[in-house]
Amino acid sequence: MWWSNNEQRKNQKEHIKTIIKRTKLSEKTTQMGPMGGDTPPGLSHSLPTSATYSDMATHTRAVSVDSQYSLEYDFSQQPMHEHFDTYQPQVLTPQFELHQQYQQFPPTPYEVDIKTERQMYVNDVPTRRDSSISTFSTFVPPPPHATLPSLHEESWAQEDLYDSPGDHYSGEEGLDFNFFDFSHGPPHNSQPAVIQVDDCDRPLLDHFIENVLRLIFPILEVNQHGSARSEVVLPALESNKCYLHCCLSISAIHLKSTQRLQSEQIDSDIMRHRYATVSELCEALNRDTDHQQILEATLGMIFFQCSVGRPDDCLPDIPWHQHFQAASSLVRKLGLPHAMVQVNSAQMHPPFNMTLASWIDILGATMLGRAPQFADTYREKHLSASTSGLCELMGCEDRMMYLISEIACLEALKIDNSIDESTLCTHITCLGTQMDLTEPGPGALAEAYSSTGAIRPKQLSKNMTAMFRLAARIYLCSLVPGATRYDPSMVDLIERLAATLKYIPSGPEGFDRSLVWPLLIGGSLSTPKSTFRRDFADRITDLGEQAEFGSFGRMVRLLQEVWRQSDEAFQTGERQNVHWRDVMRQKGWDFLLI
Repeated sequence: MWWSNNEQRKNQKEHIKTIIKRTKLSEKTTQMGPMGGDTPPGLSHSLPTSATYSDMATHTRAVSVDSQYSLEYDFSQQPMHEHFDTYQPQVLTPQFELHQQYQQFPPTPYEVDIKTERQMYVNDVPTRRDSSISTFSTFVPPPPHATLPSLHEESWAQEDLYDSPGDHYSGEEGLDFNFFDFSHGPPHNSQPAVIQVDDCDRPLLDHFIENVLRLIFPILEVNQHGSARSEVVLPALESNKCYLHCCLSISAIHLKSTQRLQSEQIDSDIMRHRYATVSELCEALNRDTDHQQILEATLGMIFFQCSVGRPDDCLPDIPWHQHFQAASSLVRKLGLPHAMVQVNSAQMHPPFNMTLASWIDILGATMLGRAPQFADTYREKHLSASTSGLCELMGCEDRMMYLISEIACLEALKIDNSIDESTLCTHITCLGTQMDLTEPGPGALAEAYSSTGAIRPKQLSKNMTAMFRLAARIYLCSLVPGATRYDPSMVDLIERLAATLKYIPSGPEGFDRSLVWPLLIGGSLSTPKSTFRRDFADRITDLGEQAEFGSFGRMVRLLQEVWRQSDEAFQTGERQNVHWRDVMRQKGWDFLLI
């Protein structure tokens, strides 16, 4: 039997093809003649009419049940020319003219709807997008496979870029791409971004978009892929001249530090744009207009600096906390604290600029030993158990950040001698109890990557929150009168911090740079033989040259000095802690380590 095995079926198929080819060649030879008046033009020259279609349809016959073609046909093959191009006008060169065996059964055309999606790129960065649908007829059936994925409004970003459809964040993720209330509103898809910049500054802008932008909001990028570019930075670059100068200055700093440039030109670029940023800010403040633009530029001057530069940068600059005083005034003028308080479970759209300001405010307060500027707002948010977007933006749960704000307030009272030791210990106990309520159940810590190697955003946030929680406990315990790094409870907390750190992806594509504050708090109280120091050194090695830049590099430099002084003091018999804040004052460092 010819269908009994693959080899015989293949031979039979070739035999049938040969017969058909000979028959068609014979028919062509006998039927060739001058074209009559009713003969339609060749399909390769013009589109067939509906009459042609109907005529073809009348001659089309279905294959009978007992036909050997029904058994012979290989359904795994596509009935089209091997050089078929999905995006060429196939109706002008129908493939059945090229394949003689298809001419026995004249085909009917297919109606094909094509959705065309256009993405605007500025220096290889996606900005705006639009789509259109067109319909045409073709004699070639559509391919059985997908041609191009749709854009991320149809969920390809989550499934193709981060995970496989089968895993899809292990069923846990469900990202909300409209979580924040961005100051620029929803993106205008129909218009490309137009960034006005001088020709001499074009390389700096390109460098910022291609190399710096990805470093600034790594957690936001994981939670809401592309929103940092399309809804935060690019609209601001397009419409805010002050913000543009800020980014060009940051770009020049990054260029100088990564390529180790030592020239007057690069220093001139840094200072020129730094001066232009401050000048634009002063002019806008004098006009008392464009408060939202001033705020986003001021926050950029503070926060972007955390991603670039080396610890030994010596060019003059305004301290971050002076910038933040101006930012705090603008936040109040814009009514953002009240807007943040109004955010609840029914309306989960925190103002983006207020969320970023809150992150700087809470952790920046610990740098200065002061209470956060908006501590009352965080306290109210904590009591109402409502979100501020801190987890989505930076990776640590809101309630944990609210408690860190309370600890900072308590430390400020202690530094100012505004509280006695008994009351201090009572507050420490109360805050410790509040922290216990944030502890997750057993098994909460897990790998941040799925079995397919895709990042799991919610699990990553759980792991990062655990790091911040342990660091907050260490911070709180350090306020106990007489506490030292050699206390058993402190040693245990540091060991737990080192164990939790293993759940955070390391290396250049990891998230160590998002944990500068927990690493500083825990590392400053670690002992010479602690597991933390060994693991921390390994992660610095994994991070490579990037461990030398930004807040992470400054934190490493600070810890090295703290360890040198505290270890030397221990060798002389002193067991008193060397506080990292005292070391910063000694060295004249004014770092924002977040």
